[in-house]
Amino acid sequence: MMNFESRTGPDFGAAAPSYPIQGVPDWYRDAKLGFFVHWGLYSVPAWAVQHGEGVNIPTEDAYAWHQYAEWYGNTVRIPGSPTWQRHQELYGPGTSYEDLADQWDASAFDADAFVGELVGAGARYIVPTTKHHEGFCLWDTATTGFKATARGPRRDLIGEFHDATRRAGARFGVYYSGALDWHVGDFPPIESDTDLFRYRRHDEAFARYSAAQLDELIERFSPDVLWNDIEWPDGGKGSDDFAVAAVLGRYFDAVPEGVVNDRWGVPYHGFLTREYTHIPDILEQPWESTRGLGYSFGFNRAEDERHSLSGAELIRMLVDIVSKNGNLLINVGPAADGSIPELQRAAMRELGAWMNANGDAVYGTRPWIRFGEAVGAPVRYTRSRAEVHVHALDPSVGEISLPVELSGSAEARWADGSAAESVTGSDGVTILRIPEKLREAPVAVATVS
Repeated sequence: MMNFESRTGPDFGAAAPSYPIQGVPDWYRDAKLGFFVHWGLYSVPAWAVQHGEGVNIPTEDAYAWHQYAEWYGNTVRIPGSPTWQRHQELYGPGTSYEDLADQWDASAFDADAFVGELVGAGARYIVPTTKHHEGFCLWDTATTGFKATARGPRRDLIGEFHDATRRAGARFGVYYSGALDWHVGDFPPIESDTDLFRYRRHDEAFARYSAAQLDELIERFSPDVLWNDIEWPDGGKGSDDFAVAAVLGRYFDAVPEGVVNDRWGVPYHGFLTREYTHIPDILEQPWESTRGLGYSFGFNRAEDERHSLSGAELIRMLVDIVSKNGNLLINVGPAADGSIPELQRAAMRELGAWMNANGDAVYGTRPWIRFGEAVGAPVRYTRSRAEVHVHALDPSVGEISLPVELSGSAEARWADGSAAESVTGSDGVTILRIPEKLREAPVAVATVS
């Protein structure tokens, strides 16, 4: 997946606008775990080609066979694509993608129950999609009639998410597609990474439209996280009051402790984003890993347990990311009716149970001098104040070695407070024996002080 922090054109030279100076606040770095919620018109068909082990898709077909269900509105316009074929069979050639807005029934959505599941899974912040690339707005915007309050659900879904998230005591963020809006453009379908940046509007009128929508979201919801996607129209990157520099200035005036990501296409950003990407070592700059539990962000009804992270895999992923100075923004993709599919719910609840027991070794931590070891049983390290947390990624091996910097006089305890049984060899290395009750856990955590 591509990175965005270096995409910062056009070059305005001496006339470049002034950007905010805010960095990444401690609350965000302490949070460690957030939940994305991708929900939109794409949740009605809820389908994309299955990806995964053993599936070989040629590079030239990557967009026609896109793994993301939320890209349905693009893939359905590529003649002969699997999505195009399936759409003809299910809905008929006379039904456009946007016609699905009137078929969207969100009657099962209970914002408090939904957010409760996310917070129960350990989420400290929640970021629903307010408008994805399809252009359908999930709040009661004054900028367009293509919105959830006028069609389909006929509800202000973002307002409900916001209120429920605040009631639950979590931070609230918004995802917004800044430069891609298929509803207000007439470009051909995107069929390559080059097309991704070619087939989009950059005119002043569209820049004003985007700014007006983002200003609405800021004014109404004061989001703690402003998560933009796929850059910003070039016509809105100057020094005008509708340009992104001015919008960000208004945002930080309204939310001084807010934070933004790196996908604006300008020289300023907050945290880095890494999408479906493994990071091999500690990154000095705060970053966020994001992906779906499966191969898609939007719900893909074609996926099953072969395509989706188990609870244990999700826990180990979180620990690995946090050990490298990152946050995990894991996505839940609801069904069209607003329910969480059971496959996703099961993994979330396993994560929540583990975080309930081991959260002190995750929340509020920072990387240690290294993230893990090159040899021996796989471990990851996090630190908080004078303590180092040693995360055994495979407790079934029965023991882990403490790093040489902590061996000898260090005292270790398990997450339940019990002292860790240990032995120090003639080489000075301390071995911790993992209790039988923890050997079937996804990750066992020893805290060393």
